[in-house]
Amino acid sequence: LVTPLDVIKTRLQAQSNPFPKGKCFVYSNGLMDHICVCENGKAWYKRPGHFKGTLDAFVKIIQTEGIKSLWSGLPPTLIMAIPTTVIYFTCYDQLSEVLKSRLGKDDELIPVLAGSLSRFGSVTVMSPLELIRTRMQYHKLSYKQLYMCISSKVATDGWISLWRGWSSTVLRDVPFSAMYWYNYECFKKIMCKEVGAHEPTFFVAFTSGVASGSIAAVITLPFDAVKTHRQTELWESETLKIPQRDCTSNWAIMRKIVAKNGITGLFAGIIPRLFKVAPACAIMISTYEYGKSFFSHLNEKTNQHP
Repeated sequence: LVTPLDVIKTRLQAQSNPFPKGKCFVYSNGLMDHICVCENGKAWYKRPGHFKGTLDAFVKIIQTEGIKSLWSGLPPTLIMAIPTTVIYFTCYDQLSEVLKSRLGKDDELIPVLAGSLSRFGSVTVMSPLELIRTRMQYHKLSYKQLYMCISSKVATDGWISLWRGWSSTVLRDVPFSAMYWYNYECFKKIMCKEVGAHEPTFFVAFTSGVASGSIAAVITLPFDAVKTHRQTELWESETLKIPQRDCTSNWAIMRKIVAKNGITGLFAGIIPRLFKVAPACAIMISTYEYGKSFFSHLNEKTNQHP
């Protein structure tokens, strides 16, 4: 649902500053993002267009290319988003139950701990897959070639090389999840009391998701800027064989951004990030809560009438 926002953002970026071959950009659907490495040929982000702004781009893309173009680049996002989300939400629910039995049902630390650990786990599992997928996308490798490429990389740099760029992802996603789940559970309790509901309705979950997603997105934006910088630099060094600069630590990159653009440089892109993250978080959590409620009621009925 929020992919068109990023397609339009990418097309506007490519129009004002065309992407050369081998350069890369971050493509996001609000829930997660991945690196797209630019190639020759008529890729979706290189289609011609003279757009004056977001709304103009939205209308013109539909008129000239058809509505399907607003979902360009979605399949590779889904390939990563589905397993990431399955791991993330399943771990969150299971950890919450374990922590409730240990710390007590109403302990405020539960969403913080469960959210942080589940995000840490999903990022760690998916990080090498993201690296492999981007490499396949750029080099058009067969599975045999990919295996040879990865095994030679592991032989040279060790297994740890498959997790390059992991630290900056963790630095952004773990605090985001901790804040998101803490605020979400707080807003949900308050709103359930207000409307007199025992369990969250679709509206309660959606509103709580928007509020908690927006707060977490704004606070973690500096880490998002660092992650984007590190990921794009990493892939340009690997694909264009540009030697990586000395600036390797996350804090050094942050200082470099502040020196160049001031504190506001760390919060660049706050509006498009909010426009994507807030509805994405809201849609995700409300459909998840609704689905969980629907299936638990269905299971109760099935158990009552076997």
